[in-house]
Amino acid sequence: MLYQDLANRLQGLITDEVYRPGTALPGVRRLSQQHQVSVSTAVNACRELERRGLLEARPRSGYFVRPQTAKRRPPRVRTVSKTPKPVTGQERVLQLIQSANNPDVVNLGTAIPDPDFLPVHTIEKAYRKVWREQRRRCVNYEFPPGAPELRTQIARHLASLQCDVSPEQVLVTNSCQESVSIALKQITRPGDVVVLESPIYYGLLQVVESLGLKALEIPTDPEQGISLGALELALDKWSVAACVMVPNFSNPLGVCLSDERKQALLELLYRYKVPLVEDDIYGELPLSGPRPRPIKSWDTKGLVYYCSSSSKTLAAGLRVGWLVPGNNIERAEYLQFINTVCVNTPAQLAMAHILEKSRYERMMRQSRAEHAVSVARMIERVTQLFPDQTRVSRPTGGFVLWLELPGNIDTKQLIEPALAQGVSFAPGSLFSNSGKFSNCLRLNCAVKWDARVERALANLARLVGG
Repeated sequence: MLYQDLANRLQGLITDEVYRPGTALPGVRRLSQQHQVSVSTAVNACRELERRGLLEARPRSGYFVRPQTAKRRPPRVRTVSKTPKPVTGQERVLQLIQSANNPDVVNLGTAIPDPDFLPVHTIEKAYRKVWREQRRRCVNYEFPPGAPELRTQIARHLASLQCDVSPEQVLVTNSCQESVSIALKQITRPGDVVVLESPIYYGLLQVVESLGLKALEIPTDPEQGISLGALELALDKWSVAACVMVPNFSNPLGVCLSDERKQALLELLYRYKVPLVEDDIYGELPLSGPRPRPIKSWDTKGLVYYCSSSSKTLAAGLRVGWLVPGNNIERAEYLQFINTVCVNTPAQLAMAHILEKSRYERMMRQSRAEHAVSVARMIERVTQLFPDQTRVSRPTGGFVLWLELPGNIDTKQLIEPALAQGVSFAPGSLFSNSGKFSNCLRLNCAVKWDARVERALANLARLVGG
């Protein structure tokens, strides 16, 4: 919607302190002229920013930027092992995942958005339609590469992101994680070295562990992203089979590489002939501004294996992902077949219908606005509740928050006490194979905020010494 686009632009100006806390925004008529929108659009944009907690309306005075809670410093960049190592110790993730289904526990641990953040009604309508009109097809297998209409819609969506991809180059999978696994199976052998951001989503470490690969972690800045200098040194020293990255709103830091750094990264990988497995699962969820381009959009040599899914935007339960697997689609199709045979047929058809008929971009704009509110609220409450020296990430997209706690606390030792207090979180040690980040944790911000969440967060803060 136009008012949400304007709200996002104004939020960016507030974040950059073009409009500083306590100052007035231009009047709505002036805003409408500056941004070439109607007065009603400008009014609705200001009301949206008021809902997000960024503006306050003062009678007969207009809208003012609300004073924000003092910013915490971002987490520090950590030095990590400069030697590739087999990945171990990821089994404890299962306990964290299982807690997400416990109704007595507030889920701040797994990056699963609450249903209130998802277009549940739209998904329900799509399922009803495909079962009504294609019931015979719904009860059959839809073998790899997947439903043609879904692959067509995915290719069209990628075209809107400046990716030159045909439907024949798209493989439907059960998840983004399966897409990453299939891509790595195509280009690596057990014992090979893959480079990863650090910290990185533990699910990617699990894939590396399951394939018997060695992880070489590259330090990652919470505001700039992966260190290209450190990456170049690693590529020069080691025989690297692949690079696995989340360049758009990485998990857990929420950082997005600039277009210039994305292109520099791609040129570096071209020079060393190292394939990139690009996980773009959060790309649709900037907290403000436009949807960033994938690195795949600059790929002219077929060296980028593009992976994504619907789990963060439509519903995790759909279990629909996709992979653009370089130049060997037949091999990828076979690997998907022997892994899980096929992807759920009704889910594929429902997803295709949603992408074609349900104003997908409009749904994404609404989802982005809701996530912006949820992340801002979590940052504010963490700043108020947690110890003074706690460092807090400033994600530019997605819906997770990364905290670095003061002192020598080991957050994995707090899992059981936290669950007993009715709250889950993700301990920092899960996000690295280096033994670093033990005093860090990740929080899921996409929760339906209520008194129960307030109590859970306060209980967690007390456990860590707040």
